[in-house]
Amino acid sequence: MSQNHQSEKDRISAEHDYEVNLKAEPEIMLLHEKMDLLREKQWDELIQIQKQQLELLSSMTQKAQRSH
Repeated sequence: MSQNHQSEKDRISAEHDYEVNLKAEPEIMLLHEKMDLLREKQWDELIQIQKQQLELLSSMTQKAQRSH
């Protein structure tokens, strides 16, 4: 009898866990999307910074060549 009672508790607990997981899944997916957007924005910013650095380096190289 005690085993039956424990089995019923385990089943209810498993059902509850399943319901919680179903509710959490869309929220987790939304967080993943937000993280992806942030990462993409950071990559875009990094690329812009690198372009500026390359332009500055090119300008400095040209100035150095002209002065020699």
